[in-house]
Amino acid sequence: MDNKDKIILDQLEVIRLMSEHNLKRISADLWAPAAPPKATPAASGQKAPDAPAPQAEQAPEPEKIEDLKQELNGYIGLGRIKEEVNDLINLVTVDNLRKANGLPVVDMSLHMVFSGNPGTGKTMIARLMSRIYHSLGILSKGHLVEVDRSGLVAGYVGQTAIKTQKVIEKAMGGVLFIDEAYSLTDGGSANDFGGEAVDTLLKAMEDNREDLVVIVAGYDDLMEAFIHSNPGLESRFNRYLHFEDYSLDEMVDIFQMQCEKAHYVLGPDAREAVRAYIDEENDDTVGFGNARGVRNLFERVLVEQANRLAQDTDVTREKLMTITAQDVFAAQDILEKKGAQ
Repeated sequence: MDNKDKIILDQLEVIRLMSEHNLKRISADLWAPAAPPKATPAASGQKAPDAPAPQAEQAPEPEKIEDLKQELNGYIGLGRIKEEVNDLINLVTVDNLRKANGLPVVDMSLHMVFSGNPGTGKTMIARLMSRIYHSLGILSKGHLVEVDRSGLVAGYVGQTAIKTQKVIEKAMGGVLFIDEAYSLTDGGSANDFGGEAVDTLLKAMEDNREDLVVIVAGYDDLMEAFIHSNPGLESRFNRYLHFEDYSLDEMVDIFQMQCEKAHYVLGPDAREAVRAYIDEENDDTVGFGNARGVRNLFERVLVEQANRLAQDTDVTREKLMTITAQDVFAAQDILEKKGAQ
């Protein structure tokens, strides 16, 4: 195998791994800077050290709130969300100062309701909020535990409370993020145990109010019905953030940023091809999925670029980095065929 063939195979393997691991989640890595590669003993020629004895997990050091605010303000779009989160940061910061000066503070709930269509950044902001609350001294660990109905509800009487409690224990010190939370109360049958999960959750929110924040998320109307389905939910969730759909320009910018993070460049007419495809498909906002649809397009474009390069007899570094309009059109054809099935 010559060097060119090896480069192409390496490229295809990278794309395969990206597709396998990233289709389920988009929010964590759409805008975050790429992590630097970690040096391994094998790569450096050093002998791997013996594995250390297991130790109790330690909470990470709180990040600087200024750095977190800079990350927030660097996200594409989300104008109203940025304002709401900055307001909350300022409120908690001043409350901490009042406490430090022996002044009383108003008791407030930090649990939140995120509403909006899929792919609008709800999980991403939930993850950032866990780090912000940790930075502000509200949470001891600042991690995020993400679940949906299947992660909380069991199939038999009594099991749901146990299952939900285990998730709560895992989330202690951080944020419990419940996606499509409305599904906990819309079962409608006598054998539905979603209500048991809600009751367990409400008790945990009251008992652990000093070191647990719960964020529930879903579609606008369904989340409103969910909150009003139980007086306990109404009393504990009074902070609402609505996530608007991304504009066409914002979604094109998201695609461009994904390219830059992965060290790709858009060739002549490629950006316009991306824009035209998103504009056409985004007539169905929910079906396309906002940033989720952009991510699906990006991953398919990489596959089509690899297919094109596999036929090239003179693969260069520049070609490996360039996405062409041809790649976008080929990806469009594949995605449209899948959508028609």
